[in-house]
Amino acid sequence: MKRILVTGGAGFIGSHLCEKLLREDNEVLCVDNFFTGSRANCERLLDNPSFELLRHDVTFPLYVEVDEIYNLACPASPIHYQRDPVQTTKTSVIGAINMLGLAKRVRARVLQASTSEVYGDPDVHPQPEGYCGSVNIAGPRACYDEGKRCAETLFHDYQRQHRLSVRVARIFNTYGPNMHPEDGRVVSNFIIQALKNEPITIYGDGSQTRSFCYVEDLVEGLVRLMALDQEGTGAINLGNPVETTVLALAERIVALCNSRSTITCHPLPQDDPRRRCPDISRARDLLRWTPRIDLDTGLTHTIAHFEGVLTRNATRVRPLRHVSLPQVSLPQVAVQ
Repeated sequence: MKRILVTGGAGFIGSHLCEKLLREDNEVLCVDNFFTGSRANCERLLDNPSFELLRHDVTFPLYVEVDEIYNLACPASPIHYQRDPVQTTKTSVIGAINMLGLAKRVRARVLQASTSEVYGDPDVHPQPEGYCGSVNIAGPRACYDEGKRCAETLFHDYQRQHRLSVRVARIFNTYGPNMHPEDGRVVSNFIIQALKNEPITIYGDGSQTRSFCYVEDLVEGLVRLMALDQEGTGAINLGNPVETTVLALAERIVALCNSRSTITCHPLPQDDPRRRCPDISRARDLLRWTPRIDLDTGLTHTIAHFEGVLTRNATRVRPLRHVSLPQVSLPQVAVQ
């Protein structure tokens, strides 16, 4: 049994990772400041004696004894990470320094959850790990893009300078249950709008592409990467290599939801990538990993999750009934 720290463990991916690690008979310390994570994501785990939930911000040092560290702490959707861009950069950079410092002290293996955003709006397609990216360092997405790039640099430097055992996963678009319903990402946006029969909002003409990996597949890749007994592998892409246009995704979700939603187009946000698809050759070779769950199956599970969320929200907030109160005669009071 290992004692494993998961920062950002109450978030979308983190909560699924905690659950998998517990199923594999580990002790799990889940750390989250609940900026975008939710205690509700971990409620089903709270009765497990091998699970511990700690409210903590990784921009401050953490002193615990663990065998492995998965550093997932950072808001990952543009709406959330652009809300406080300075804090986003601090979470990526200072959080990485604090987790690397902890790993150095206890000699733990540590994995950094990086992102496909380090490739920016890519000129190479699909994106291999050796591609250095095309990122606008002054743009509104730079707090996240450059924060993650700097975190990767720190991980490789700690490996070289302190002989620390590090792993870096570049995560591409991931979806599934426990996604934040207001994170602004295409899958959650489209599903919520379709279930409410509201217009589906597409930015641009919908021809831009993404690759969508179901969270169960992604978590399996993370665990395999952590277990890899081979140092100096560099960053490894984890994502689904099947490319889908945003318009095709919207149409598929409308069909699966039996929705009456129409599709509307709006201007593209600044620095929005035109194409995004991973080259996962290294993951196949080193981890023997490839996604198994197809898009329709994953979307069906995700739609069922959001149907439950909308149902719970509808029953939780009910309009007040109008009540006619009886007329009461108040005694006359003399004013002094």
